[in-house]
Amino acid sequence: QVQLQESGPGLVNPSQTLSLLCSVSGDSITANYYWSWFRQPPGKGLEWIGDIPYTGSTYYSPSLESRTSISRDTDKNQFTLRLRSVTPEDTAVYYCARRAAAGWAADYWGQGTQVTVSS
Repeated sequence: QVQLQESGPGLVNPSQTLSLLCSVSGDSITANYYWSWFRQPPGKGLEWIGDIPYTGSTYYSPSLESRTSISRDTDKNQFTLRLRSVTPEDTAVYYCARRAAAGWAADYWGQGTQVTVSS
């Protein structure tokens, strides 16, 4: 059973960096899958943020690319999202997920974590 679990602060000050960790069990992040971050702002749809596939390459949404970085720790089987210079518009529920390839639907999701950007 593949499980993903997000963790990180629930409140971030404006202009700071949002950092979230996704811990994976039941599969290796170096296996043949894409490991992804998504978010859903209040009252809006799901938004793709970026991927770090099994190769270790990274792909980002063009709208967020200038502020986003995704990295991984293969020893701990974890991957991390960092979003810089956050504003209240970055308030959302953030999810990590696994999918077979870029653009495919995810087959496993974390439970999601609420992040609020506010002073």
